[in-house]
Amino acid sequence: MAVSASGGRRLEPALAHWASGCLAVALTLGAVAWAVGIYQILELSIYTEQFAAAMLTATLALAYIVLPARRDTPRTRVPWYDWIAVAASLAAGGYLAARLPQMVDLILLRPTDAVMVSTVLIVLLLEALRRATGKALPIIVAAFILYALVANLVPGQLQGRATDWQKLVGYLAIDVNAMLGVPIKIGTTIVVTFILFGALLTVTGGSRFFTELALTAMGRFRGGSAKIAVVASALFGSISGSAVANVVATGVVTIPMIKRSGYAPHQAGAIEAVASTGGQLMPPVMGASAFLMAEFLQIPYSAVVLAALVPAVLYYAALFIQADLEAARAGISRVDDADIPRVRAVLPGLHFAIPFVVLIVALFTYNEQPETAALWAALTLVALSLAFGYRGERPRVAALLGTLHATGIAVIEIVLITAAAGLVIGVLAISGLGFNLTLALVQIGGGNLILLLLLAAGICILLGMGLPTVGVYVLLAALVAPALVEVGVQPIAAHMYVMYFGMMSMITPPVAIAAYAAAALAGADPMRTGWEAVRFGWSAFVVPFLFVLSPTLLLIGPADAVALAVVTATLGIWLVSIAVIGFFTRPIGAALRSAFAVAGLLALIPAGAFPGAVITDVLGAAAGAALIARELLVGRRMRRDAALRQRAA
Repeated sequence: MAVSASGGRRLEPALAHWASGCLAVALTLGAVAWAVGIYQILELSIYTEQFAAAMLTATLALAYIVLPARRDTPRTRVPWYDWIAVAASLAAGGYLAARLPQMVDLILLRPTDAVMVSTVLIVLLLEALRRATGKALPIIVAAFILYALVANLVPGQLQGRATDWQKLVGYLAIDVNAMLGVPIKIGTTIVVTFILFGALLTVTGGSRFFTELALTAMGRFRGGSAKIAVVASALFGSISGSAVANVVATGVVTIPMIKRSGYAPHQAGAIEAVASTGGQLMPPVMGASAFLMAEFLQIPYSAVVLAALVPAVLYYAALFIQADLEAARAGISRVDDADIPRVRAVLPGLHFAIPFVVLIVALFTYNEQPETAALWAALTLVALSLAFGYRGERPRVAALLGTLHATGIAVIEIVLITAAAGLVIGVLAISGLGFNLTLALVQIGGGNLILLLLLAAGICILLGMGLPTVGVYVLLAALVAPALVEVGVQPIAAHMYVMYFGMMSMITPPVAIAAYAAAALAGADPMRTGWEAVRFGWSAFVVPFLFVLSPTLLLIGPADAVALAVVTATLGIWLVSIAVIGFFTRPIGAALRSAFAVAGLLALIPAGAFPGAVITDVLGAAAGAALIARELLVGRRMRRDAALRQRAA
């Protein structure tokens, strides 16, 4: 709900406050009811698409109450035209939800009521999307809709089948492969329950516990403040549905701490931006993308989590190592003792780990649906928090109930994005653009996998600029991943590849929104922060090529091959990170940095990437070991000589 910038006093009339509260709570409870199967228990015959339509209806109405027409301005009142939009959302969406079974059968006949309702909903969705995410995504969606209307006039390989307006809007709003398709079903069930879990972590003190745990564990080491940001953002970011939200939530604590310890402002912002963006790549939740990927590929959710594990660990290992080496190079010491909580004060919060154990066991041992597992974890969290509390405080019942409202507000953007993604998928299907685009990319690549991968990476970064996490992945999964699969890339590797490069748009200038958000908190130059984030996040631009060439890094293949790939990749990450920072036991020059970089890249290449790649693995590992041994000996000699000089003085 809108509040004043100064004091948090509600400025809306009572009706707006009451309506937003009811709709937000209804959104959350609707998802919870679906997760526990209450509709089946009550023997209500409801199609999944009807449920999605009802949830979209509530989301649209809520969006026009809480989101102002001019973004980033306080919502002091709800103007008359937004009340009209609320009424239109409830009327059109409610009609669609109630009449959907009949409309599906008649859609090819273009009934007037279906065309009118569909048109109203699509227009309302695009405007609400603009208010929630900015202009980029609704413009992209509108361009796809326009393409479907004039596809026959597009020259070249992208020419498709044109569709008249009546048929198009009916198909996009009603068909199970469009607006009410897979993305919004996941957004209104799985994502809502996980965001509820995250909201409960905040009000019960769980988020504070994990931040303090990271502070206690890492604060006593050199560069501890940056390492705290890495650990805390990894923990929070997997649950968070947005890289920018992760930056804001953890960065307000970590960025000032990183700056105080001696890192430059642009480095503080870059480290937090890279750490926060990586949360979207970290299992088990991956910013909701894991659930979408499992549905797109029709594979178990557990398979997605396992495939994502090693690349995510390599990503954070590279960031962690670079933060450590940067601290050594700049002489940055540990966090002040005054800022580090005592272990005895933090350890009583270890019960916050139990809900995550429940989540993982429910998912992987009992094969529960993700939304059901999230609810079990949430119930466990609430019970443990009421029983034990944290830091002498137990959550108030009012605060726990308040998470229902907070969750409903938080999911507005995600529900709108998933609905819009469905529109894009619908256009790809009805116009033939999906097939044509895949064919065009494959032909441009000319059968050369590396060229196609480079082309796909550029497209992913370009399309991902300025888009939220879920929107990035769904768009790229529909547009780019099929081209990679067409040339023989394993489907899960193709989807992971586009997700990685889509996420890298968050830290890649010129539109690096996560880096810019971190720069604002750090008081640093946005562009400089963005390029520094690219430097710290280098591994995410390299590792995707490797797991496409050899899926052993996705834990696919014989156990010995997987083990070898993981070990050599970890060594390679270490070696290249040394080259990037230019420091190991001492500052190293350009020639030695180049040697570390070459050895690291050779070690990174999995043995199964191409015939003879095992030789590059062995050469890289051997050269890296020799370089490390040499530097350790040189460092030892330098310390000994310094000690002798000091003794002589």
